[in-house]
Amino acid sequence: MVVPSKVLYVDLSRRRFWTEDWGDLFEAYLGGASVGIRLLMDECPKGVDPFDPDNPIILVVGPLTGLYPLASKTVAFFKSPLTGNLGESYAGGRSAVSIRLAGYGAIVIRGASRTPIYLAIHGRRVYFRNASGIWGMRSTYTVGRIIRELEPGAGLRTIMRIGVAGEKLVRYANVVTETYRHFGRLGLGAVFGSKKLKAVIVSGRSGIPVRNPKEFRKVYREIYEKAVTTSLMRKYYELGTSMNIMPLNELGALPTRNLRDARFEMGSNLSGEELARKFLGRRVACTHCPVACIHLAALREPYPDEPYFYKTTMIPYDYEPLYALGSMLGIGDVEGWLRLMDEVESLGLDAMSTGVALAWATEAYEGGLIGPEETMGVELSWGRADAYIQAVRLIVRQPNEFYRTLGMGVEKASEVYGGREFALAFGGLEMPGYHTGPLAYVGFMTGGRHSHLDSAGYSYDQKFLGKGLPDPEEAGKLIFREEAWRQVLNSLVVCLFARKIYDAETVSKALKAVGVERSPEELEKLGVSTLRLRHEFKAREGFDPKGLRIPRRILETRSPHGRIDPEYLRKAVETYFREAGTSGGLG
Repeated sequence: MVVPSKVLYVDLSRRRFWTEDWGDLFEAYLGGASVGIRLLMDECPKGVDPFDPDNPIILVVGPLTGLYPLASKTVAFFKSPLTGNLGESYAGGRSAVSIRLAGYGAIVIRGASRTPIYLAIHGRRVYFRNASGIWGMRSTYTVGRIIRELEPGAGLRTIMRIGVAGEKLVRYANVVTETYRHFGRLGLGAVFGSKKLKAVIVSGRSGIPVRNPKEFRKVYREIYEKAVTTSLMRKYYELGTSMNIMPLNELGALPTRNLRDARFEMGSNLSGEELARKFLGRRVACTHCPVACIHLAALREPYPDEPYFYKTTMIPYDYEPLYALGSMLGIGDVEGWLRLMDEVESLGLDAMSTGVALAWATEAYEGGLIGPEETMGVELSWGRADAYIQAVRLIVRQPNEFYRTLGMGVEKASEVYGGREFALAFGGLEMPGYHTGPLAYVGFMTGGRHSHLDSAGYSYDQKFLGKGLPDPEEAGKLIFREEAWRQVLNSLVVCLFARKIYDAETVSKALKAVGVERSPEELEKLGVSTLRLRHEFKAREGFDPKGLRIPRRILETRSPHGRIDPEYLRKAVETYFREAGTSGGLG
């Protein structure tokens, strides 16, 4: 078997585990997203509550994992507690390679423990460890350090863990892997917490057979050379995605102060160039990646009353957290942003949802929808990093109804307290950092997980600047085609930063070299069928395109294409869902 086809099942309720071989499934659908959505359809009962023990956690890798550069992601499938629908999240680090070297193509976690535990998966053995001593521990960094000292497999293992936010069931809690990578969006951390599952450690030493070593080395070299000697990946190594700050700011596409504006007057402070000059401490890479796109800032702060002694904290930075916790909150003080980011990381929260939630709360506070009684005296005000740090802690502590509700996301908070017109969520998921034009928003509304990475409509907005937008029907088809192809990459599971390297011909050659025959045409059909199945799952769980709303704020603030026309959005979204085989459009 060339593709990884063994599925490890773990039952937390009964503390049992077993392995099944799903060779036919993996042979037909490769792995990653295409296998994961099919397992989710089988394993997730229709209409199950996201915090019910029957809501599964499904982790899947792909046929290129452990073999080719940049095939370094794991995809997680679950039912999202944030949206009540499809949960799908991707993480790098060592997670994918560790799972494959342990001998598995997928791990399915069922049930719930009565007491806090963590799973230690070492090859064919699974251990149910007592996690009472680390449950409630404030920092995800400390939890990782403790587990590293307790478990074998150094250098080969992955440690996926939650923070206090996941334990407290904050709907946008994340899962941290290898300290600086995350299953970020849609609340996987809260699903871990509902199962009393603090962490999952995986290690193994299995070999990976290659059917044609000579051809494999040739294709590997082609991919490697493109990654390290051409300009395709250079920006990710040099400045990382933080280099997007200045171009988007200049375009008038950088959401600022809850999208009241699309340019941030202090944007240059948050730019990749400025961070590299003043704060860059090191770059790190996911396993089997030659690019090292993970940029860490070194924040150096003096200890109280110790003028010659300093604490240095390493804090990851990327475009999306810089937007969500920076321009979206009016924070242009980099040290303040770094302290806020560090708090979000330590507690185990998705930075994007956290920032958008705080931005909505700030505008609601200014407008009198909420007051000091709700915020418990925290004065939410643009640019005040210290106030936002207090608010983040209260979201996790949940001392009153307001912070409990804010921990359920912007959609829920605006239903309860008002301010729907400036509540920036799509399909229940807080918006990404792109106000580039209508195609970005078509992507946010239609994408299977309502993520900017589903179809990257923002890149098409920029491509069409000065040339005129396509008509809305063509726009809907364009977004559908792009998302369908990304299902192929997500089935491999390849980092989407490398999407220009892994074109259809290259993917076909890479698979053939390891013994999997797929023509470019067959791959495209797989992408379409996988995308349609995602929408079938969403419809099964109650998603209806007519329930999507267009926040008024996105129509009020000019984009690089001018004011966004709601009728254009409606027609494009309707076309997309017709292509997906789902009837209906925006209500």
